[in-house]
Amino acid sequence: MIRFLKALILLPVAILIVLLAVANRAPVTLSLDPFSQDAPEFATQLPLFAVIFAAVMLGVVIGGVASWLAQGKNRKSRRELRRETRQLRYETERLKAQSAPGTTLPATVPSSQSQGF
Repeated sequence: MIRFLKALILLPVAILIVLLAVANRAPVTLSLDPFSQDAPEFATQLPLFAVIFAAVMLGVVIGGVASWLAQGKNRKSRRELRRETRQLRYETERLKAQSAPGTTLPATVPSSQSQGF
């Protein structure tokens, strides 16, 4: 069912991407020199769809890095909680091993309370 839903969503997106690439094949000049309009120092001819795809990929990478950096506090807190849980488990196991099964006290009611009111 999930595979069908993925295909239902991803197939139209893939078709749109292919249509975008086919419709925008014309070369454009990508210039990285803001000072010289006539003879830019760093310029290259690329198809428009390549520029668009590169911009989208760069946006995804920048967004992913920003999200990863923003979640740093949560990751640190989770590591500390995991460490504390491991310590408490170890202490619980140690205390269980320390108390032997024969040394437990039976649950008895004191004789003064067993006679009732």
